[in-house]
Amino acid sequence: MAIKEADETKYWLFLCEAHKDYPNCINLLNDLSEILKILNKIISTSKIRKLEN
Repeated sequence: MAIKEADETKYWLFLCEAHKDYPNCINLLNDLSEILKILNKIISTSKIRKLEN
């Protein structure tokens, strides 16, 4: 669920970035990229642990 929400947030930030009157979102996009990496790592680790048990 968190990945889905992060992906949707990424979509909206890209739309905001494309709008000329909207403030620069590049920092938010960079932060979101880091959050997505963390979430993906959590999910992959959880799957591995689940398979081990």
